[in-house]
Amino acid sequence: MPDTLQTFCDPDFAKQFARQRPLRHIDLFDLRLVADTTDAAIATLMAPGRHRVHFVNAHCINTMARDAGYRRALATADMILPDGAGIELAARLCGKAIPENLNGTDFVPNLLRAAAASGHSVFLFGGRPGTAEAAADTLTGLAPGLRIAGTLNGYADATDPEQVIAQVNASGADILLVALGVPMQDTWIAAHADRLVPRICLGVGACFDFLAGTVARAPVALRRARLEWAWRLLQEPRRMAGRYLLGNPIFVARALRHAANGTDRVALLRRLMDLGLSGAALILLGPVLLTIALAIAATSRGPVLFRQTRVGKDGTPFTVFKFRSMHVDAEARRTALLATSDRAGICFKSRNDPRVTRVGRLLRRFSLDELPQILNVLRGDMAIVGPRPALPAEVAAYPARALGRLSIKPGLTGIWQVSGRAEIGFDKMIDMDLAYARSRSLLLDLILIALTFRAVISGRGAY
Repeated sequence: MPDTLQTFCDPDFAKQFARQRPLRHIDLFDLRLVADTTDAAIATLMAPGRHRVHFVNAHCINTMARDAGYRRALATADMILPDGAGIELAARLCGKAIPENLNGTDFVPNLLRAAAASGHSVFLFGGRPGTAEAAADTLTGLAPGLRIAGTLNGYADATDPEQVIAQVNASGADILLVALGVPMQDTWIAAHADRLVPRICLGVGACFDFLAGTVARAPVALRRARLEWAWRLLQEPRRMAGRYLLGNPIFVARALRHAANGTDRVALLRRLMDLGLSGAALILLGPVLLTIALAIAATSRGPVLFRQTRVGKDGTPFTVFKFRSMHVDAEARRTALLATSDRAGICFKSRNDPRVTRVGRLLRRFSLDELPQILNVLRGDMAIVGPRPALPAEVAAYPARALGRLSIKPGLTGIWQVSGRAEIGFDKMIDMDLAYARSRSLLLDLILIALTFRAVISGRGAY
């Protein structure tokens, strides 16, 4: 915990920290998927050892269901990286979180930058004639100093596996990228991994096409909205129609069935309740959210949304969203105000905090500044009901018993939130959170949600 908290408090430690701790994973579709950052995954790959790496998306899971050889290849992989919104959705349905989309097109250049810095070389195998060479040229620009050990296409050059293996091994490459498409690339790597000299082998799908520019990648806005699949469908409707128009609904049904079979039913119901309530709230409160955003923008300098690192379930950091209720220099002024806290214990609260804006005081009075956390609930970082999400500095100062509140997801509301909020001292808050963690139920959650409306109207402890 102390190492993790040091990283939370100072982002400059992130890469160093990633090299010091084990890679985080989740189990999904009977596969062990990485649930960690790009830096952490690259740090693991660059450490000594051999690694067979595969990426999985919704299409891969559909393919795995009907291809036993591909299923074996994934099941025996050293590392499986989550790619796309479908895998993220399936994880959330199971109450799990994937902190970063580790798709091959973004991951490979980052990996090869690290490889270039370490003097490692790469071999590119796959794609149409000329594609691997064009991709290699792009990669040398993205990763200065990268050594290209060789290239082979996935057509005429790929007809004899023995020749491919011999040429790859003779090149002395440290990393092998294979772009033969799913499932061929993955079964090829699995079949020949023991005879290949490169210690890192990755199946990278359409990565060469994107790097070479033969297939245009979706605009950044669509990628952020998790709609890259729609862009590819528009570009190649004939080839992609089956994968997306038929495959996506099949995958969603498969993900729901997997969640129902593999997750505690109460946990699944709680997650579905979170999704339903937060989704409905986002739609119904749309005009309110827009009005608040305009009021903040019109009355004080700075962004409308405030983003801050908080500590979630099992000590996992996440970014919490709130409407900005303070001036932009609030974080810099926090230390100087700690002595003015009106609340006993670790968590700082000041009734007359000079950092709060005029609009911010109104937002805090009715807890409207918390509304953007609906997005955190939809993302799976938080639940509707749970403990207040803590700051890293607060968790760093926790006594041992207080760490028990990190055993469940933080929530928009909870026992502390409906019982007086800042008027409740730290020790009593911990008692409440631990009691909730021991006895939580759907009925208790519904009661706490109902009590939240009374707490918001009364404004008790809201400052």
